[in-house]
Amino acid sequence: MPGGRLTQQERQQIALGLADGLAYAEIARRLDRPTSTVTREVMRNGGPTAYRADLAHRATERRTRRRRQAAPPGLQAPAQAHGRDAEAVREYEETFTTVMMASGMPKMMSRVMACLTLTDAGSLTASELVQRLQVSPASVSKAIAFLESQSFVRRERDERRRERYVVDDDIWYQSMLASARSMAQLVETARQGVGVLGPDTPAGARLENVARFLDFVSESTARAAEQARDILHTKPETTSGGTAEPRSDRG
Repeated sequence: MPGGRLTQQERQQIALGLADGLAYAEIARRLDRPTSTVTREVMRNGGPTAYRADLAHRATERRTRRRRQAAPPGLQAPAQAHGRDAEAVREYEETFTTVMMASGMPKMMSRVMACLTLTDAGSLTASELVQRLQVSPASVSKAIAFLESQSFVRRERDERRRERYVVDDDIWYQSMLASARSMAQLVETARQGVGVLGPDTPAGARLENVARFLDFVSESTARAAEQARDILHTKPETTSGGTAEPRSDRG
């Protein structure tokens, strides 16, 4: 499988594949590249509807120049635990970040979320985030405030009384509940609008349908999150045959 950065010709092939409605996996197969490489390339350069090969190529060249200028001489990628490939981890972190951005999360918040999620400890201090991401303390503080408001991270103090930002097994559950609560507030607001505009008017009927739809989705989201919560606490358990079976740590 070829390594290195995508060439301009490969980017043109990606653009043609997108125009033909091909899936990322099929485009990657034709290029003999990992699907994650194509996904990251498209999502960080406008998405499937706005991707342009020439613009993507120039943007990548600019990012490469900035990275070289910012990196101190002799700086190497930090050593990785468990024998991981440092470059592969870095590339996957970029993929994770771009997918979070595609879901609607702002760029810096996505970077912080990816950085926290991909640490084995699941927690970092503000100074550690600043060092890893090479950004200002103010950028980290703003990102953490946003992620905390969405229930993606929580704060705790370690044994040295330093504040740590944590992503644990329950963050996705808590985030889904926060989303359900947000939709419930929209339901209440929509129904207030029905009273103001009149239930028999076109605008009032539209708001009532919105309220009914979001009410159903909100309740379904909260119920599904509760039913599936144990999955977040499941760890692989090796059987005598060497295969892994799911096991929950929650009682």
